[in-house]
Amino acid sequence: MQRYYIPRKMSELKRIKIIDLLKSEEFGKLVNVKGWVRTKRGSKNVSFIALNDGSTIKNIQIVIDHNSIKEEEIQNVHSGAALSITGEIIESQGSGQKVEISPKSIEILGIADPAEYPLQPKKHSLEFLREKSHLRFRTNTFGAITRVRHAMIFAIHKFFNDKGFLNIHTPIITGSDAEGAGEMFRVSVLDPKNPPLNEDGSVNFNKDFFGKETNLTVSGQLEAELAALGLSEVYTFGPTFRAENSNTSRHLSEFWMIEPEMAFYDNNDNMDLAEEMLKFVIKYAIDNCADDLNFLSKRLLDEEKIKKQEDRSPMELKEKLLFVLENEFVRITYEDAISILRNSKPNKKKKFQFLIEGWGIDLQSEHERYLVEKHFKKPVIITDYPKEIKAFYMKMNDDDKTVRAMDVLFPQIGEIIGGSQREENYDLLLKRMREMNVPEKDLWWYLETRKFGTVPHSGYGLGFERMMLFITGMGNIRDVIPFPRSPQNAEF
Repeated sequence: MQRYYIPRKMSELKRIKIIDLLKSEEFGKLVNVKGWVRTKRGSKNVSFIALNDGSTIKNIQIVIDHNSIKEEEIQNVHSGAALSITGEIIESQGSGQKVEISPKSIEILGIADPAEYPLQPKKHSLEFLREKSHLRFRTNTFGAITRVRHAMIFAIHKFFNDKGFLNIHTPIITGSDAEGAGEMFRVSVLDPKNPPLNEDGSVNFNKDFFGKETNLTVSGQLEAELAALGLSEVYTFGPTFRAENSNTSRHLSEFWMIEPEMAFYDNNDNMDLAEEMLKFVIKYAIDNCADDLNFLSKRLLDEEKIKKQEDRSPMELKEKLLFVLENEFVRITYEDAISILRNSKPNKKKKFQFLIEGWGIDLQSEHERYLVEKHFKKPVIITDYPKEIKAFYMKMNDDDKTVRAMDVLFPQIGEIIGGSQREENYDLLLKRMREMNVPEKDLWWYLETRKFGTVPHSGYGLGFERMMLFITGMGNIRDVIPFPRSPQNAEF
């Protein structure tokens, strides 16, 4: 570590964050700032260093007069180096910010060899940066995404806390498959080469750590329902896992879910809450993440310029956020949605990849986006889906064909929330489980809540990373989570 003489008074200065420093007008004040070098440029008489500490997307400029700090003393300062700088706040002579630092001393905390440091001051592809996830936090793009992600985590907790909800930690290791999809990661300590077997040759999970077959959870919903049926209004915010071998820009194997469950709510109450929550967090982003959203918006516009006209987004990032914030969500039934889609121009002209031919099919993203972006030009909530394409726990409608489900659809994303009123009747729930081959013995506890003080209740799930895609404008879900997990990818 390279050090220069620092007077005692200077070394005792408490570090000031760059976000606070840029708001200061205390010209002449001595301060200490620490961070990483983004760029360094200069001439014979003066050098300029752009320093960033992650507290803001903006850099602080360090103006080095070579009469006081010689050029050879900073010859090891390159992009990526970490510095501690003590100096005076001076008024900026350039445009863009009010203050700069005139350094009295520079301490190099860590060098970054330019021959090896991969993040040079140039544009890097997102694919390249995914291979450098241990360093990509230092870029403007991922600094902005991470700060927005933090703000959205806080906004979610604030929304539910202010409404009197209780946060519930549901188990990550589970013996049940909440979705019934079977795409789960197994948790086991059995010897994979020589596991204990039953007489029929199957693995004897009674000998495993938990005495039964266990997996990583795909949802905290079922356990959250148990809490709601005693605490009224609860929510989870935790990691969930799907062993779906889908290597697309919209899928992750590990992702975070927000799942509120509310006793005494019907499906209309459920939709009201979902709309209120989404508008709250979007407004929070607009009000508290302006610098980062401005950067991400400009980045998105630059990307759009190189796309073909037909592939370009119909809305700029801020426009898209306001589109949700300023419109009431349209509520329609699945039957109405199918009718609109069947009679739409893209369907009649066979431009949909998945043509709408009849009632009962599962809607695709292209259908959802058509309803939002072209037909209604507002966010949409679709209700009353066919029972065959929804989960066993959803409450049946009187027609015995549809369930009280609700999906919230956004522009460019399609479905962002899925939820329903839950079936509270013991006999009807048991019948539905048997129809869908959901094992009763694994969910005896879930059934039992319908025997003791059952009440109408509802809930929904919001995939946090999907919401992050919408708010940041990023195109790949692997870029809105710090360390993505996907098929063949568990690095870092």
